[in-house]
Amino acid sequence: MLKVFVYGTLKPGERNYPIYCEGQVIKTCRAYTYGYLYHLNLGYPAMMSGDSKVKGYLLTFAEEMALKKLDKLEDYEPQRSPQDNQYIRQKLPIYNVTGEPLGEAWGYLMTPENIQKFRGTFLKSGWWTDKDNPREPWEEYQPPDD
Repeated sequence: MLKVFVYGTLKPGERNYPIYCEGQVIKTCRAYTYGYLYHLNLGYPAMMSGDSKVKGYLLTFAEEMALKKLDKLEDYEPQRSPQDNQYIRQKLPIYNVTGEPLGEAWGYLMTPENIQKFRGTFLKSGWWTDKDNPREPWEEYQPPDD
């Protein structure tokens, strides 16, 4: 089994979930980790190391092979230097909504240099949704409660 913390387009209800996760995820849990969350001018978010809550989901995939597809989406190759990757994959401590530790999971972070390059806007709420940055009409959406 493979555990991945997602905070952007891979969350349930977001645009990449049906492509990369649907039918492969066997468990979904609202969760958070610590970092700083930004909305990029590319139309999706990025997280960097920090001490604020970043809210998302802990996804458990049935197959470890899912990680290769996620790495490709996130433009991450383990053999490349961090500067040559768009995101960096690393293990993150994950907590459920009541603050109980859930262990570690893979997550994708971006370097401060890349966040600056893509004109990241800090999201103080720690929550990102494509619905807040619509490119087309959408129905009302409510982020999860804490």
